Amino acid sequence: MIIDEMEKKLRPPEIALKPYPAKMITLANGEVMVVREVHRNEAAVLLETISPLIGVKKDFYDIVAARMYAEVLGWHLYRVANEFVLVGAINGEIVGLVTSRCVDENIGMSLHTLTVKRGLRIGAQLFAAKMEHHLELLEQKEVWIVAESPNGFKRFLIEYELDSAEDRYPGVQHELGGVPTCILTRTLYDAVREQKVTGTRPVPAEILGTADVLKAPGEYPQIPGYKRSRK
Repeated sequence: MIIDEMEKKLRPPEIALKPYPAKMITLANGEVMVVREVHRNEAAVLLETISPLIGVKKDFYDIVAARMYAEVLGWHLYRVANEFVLVGAINGEIVGLVTSRCVDENIGMSLHTLTVKRGLRIGAQLFAAKMEHHLELLEQKEVWIVAESPNGFKRFLIEYELDSAEDRYPGVQHELGGVPTCILTRTLYDAVREQKVTGTRPVPAEILGTADVLKAPGEYPQIPGYKRSRK
């Protein structure tokens, strides 16, 4: 692809990030979820997955979905530096996804976690995978985190026993704004890793292959009666 000079100026400099190695997680209902990194040329199916939830006010899906839509679109168009997206898929159908980015080699900026299929701790599993990527694979020193919903506050800020950076505001503030920034250090992560980070690697080829081509959900429990028309 030929990139003109103006487009080059509009793109941020980026750090070469190590790829996230796929893993599989057996959920409480026995289904197998493949967790893998998504590539820019797959952004369309992510946007298709997110967009119906922008109109769902319950549990703050609207603000999370709207912001995540912008994050994925910005990543796709090379307008956000050092961003990565992980997806959870069952038989190729997206059941959840997370966005995040690296500020520099040492600091990660956790963006959003969105769950489509609820009641199986899919969001918690994907958030843990995101932290695994930041702190283990990318070897960062800490990840900055905020919450936009009560569920997120309880599941991530409280369960991980994060350090509050409230006393360091405004010097330390998450780029999403919101509640005072909390920080997950490698020490705090290691203390909960055994309980939070699950999954098996390598993923057998026949299971990994089910997530080669991602599909947007046909139904959303958050939107009663919703049926996606398949082309």
